[in-house]
Amino acid sequence: MKNWAFVIDLKNCIGCNACMAACAQENQTPYWNEKWRTKVEQAVVGESSRLFFPRLCMHCQNTPCYYACPSGATYKTEDGVVLVNPSLCLGCEACVIACPYDARYRYEREDVNKSKEIFGKEFAMHLVPHIDKCTFCHHRISEGLEPACVSTCPTNCRMWTDLNDKNNPATELVLSGKAKPLAEHLGTKPKVYYVK
Repeated sequence: MKNWAFVIDLKNCIGCNACMAACAQENQTPYWNEKWRTKVEQAVVGESSRLFFPRLCMHCQNTPCYYACPSGATYKTEDGVVLVNPSLCLGCEACVIACPYDARYRYEREDVNKSKEIFGKEFAMHLVPHIDKCTFCHHRISEGLEPACVSTCPTNCRMWTDLNDKNNPATELVLSGKAKPLAEHLGTKPKVYYVK
């Protein structure tokens, strides 16, 4: 059984947003309405320095959105990836409220229609309104590929690993404690780790 984890080395993020573009193309996220599964936030530090902070769903193993979902639309795969079944989603936003990482957004009817217009009806991935979020590109990792944002990152600040693979450098960062989850004190046990 895979034990997926995502590691982000903040020192190497240059804020190019290639990850956002790759994700939007791969997952047909409604970029036209500034809705993203992953985004890079930035802050000015001092007079001439910037800090870039990539964000995405943390795929928590103690999963607030999963427990808040009244319809069973939010579920976890055996390998720990948190997904949404759009056809079961009521759009009640209980998951949006429960998520402490602000990782979900509403995929509106107008977004569904725009997606069909841009990608074509036969290739549109989102067919009904629902609450959307990062899937770790589950369709790609199931085929042995990396998430689109990882494979696109020009500085390799985004790393993908199976924590059972002790020889993977990203696994070493997690197991050594150099990579830490965001807001660890919340007890949500995120699968995304950051290196300062």
